[in-house]
Parts: sequence; structure tokens; C-alpha cells
Amino acid sequence: MVKVVNVVSSGSLGIELDLEAVTQELNRVADYDPEKYPGAYIRLSESSLLITLYRTGKYIITGADSENEAKAIREEFLHVLSDHDILTSADDEWFSVQNYVCTADVGKQLNLSALAIGLGLEVTEYEPEQFPGLVYRPPEHDCVLLVFGSGQVVITGATDIEYAEQAFSDLQARIEDLF
Repeated sequence: MVKVVNVVSSGSLGIELDLEAVTQELNRVADYDPEKYPGAYIRLSESSLLITLYRTGKYIITGADSENEAKAIREEFLHVLSDHDILTSADDEWFSVQNYVCTADVGKQLNLSALAIGLGLEVTEYEPEQFPGLVYRPPEHDCVLLVFGSGQVVITGATDIEYAEQAFSDLQARIEDLF
């Protein structure tokens, strides 16, 4: 029904960092250009998830397919920092999943203009000249659903998979009631 395509998580090392020095130490896996972006990009291997590390010691992990994958890359990241004496031990101050991005399919073509009116103009945005999908912010859920004419739906902002599944299920029920 709902497929997870990205788990975004973040954490804090609890220390300030010199990103130039960190990048030099991790030269094969880190990229830092302060002229372009204030964070260092780290990929522990060519196919690894992206870790963005900031001077404040905070970091963001993107690209995971599951919470377990995000936690595994976090552990590997902490051990790499510890092995290079950037951290005294392979621990961080805190870590949490921030956002699940999921996809789903309602199983039929949708008239997005009619759907925007049916769901309510106060909770939808549909400007096909700007973006080909309908942006739906359901009042009962703290997430956003991007609905496309093909019936494909992208759910973003969900704090766990069950929440994304419930938001999609509620959207499906609303669509069935409307059409």
C-alpha cells in the first residue's frame, strides 16, 4: 500500500567542528565547499547514504529506505569519526527520525481540479502551470500529500510509517466519497 522511499534522520555530536579539518581527515569520503553550502557532505562509500555534517556538530542522514538503515549508517558514521579521533568515542548527543517520505497509488486516474474543490480549497493548492500535482494538507494529519493525475501520491512529513499509511487511507476514503 504505502512504500517508504526516504527516511530523513538527524542527530547532534554535541561538539563544534572545524569542517575544513574534518574534510581533510576524511578526504576520500567528504566534500566541503563553504562557498556553495555551509555543511560537509559525507558518503562513507560510493553507494552509501548521504550525511550532511555542520560546524555545530549537527548532522542529517538522507536516502535511507528504513529506520534500521538510518541507524546503521549513523553507527558506522560515529565509528569513522571516532577512528579518526574527531570524536573521543562513537557516541552522539541525540538522534531521531525526522521525516518519512512515502509513495502510494490510489489505483485510478484523478481529475485534480475536481479533487481540489472536493477536498476543500482551504487545504489544497493546485496550480498546474506551476506544479503538476495537487498539494493537500489534511487538517487531521501533520503531513503533506502530493496527489498526481495518474493516481500516484507522495506523502511527506510523516513521523512514522503508520502515520503515512493512515493519512493515505483517509485520502483514499475521501476520494471514494467524492467520486
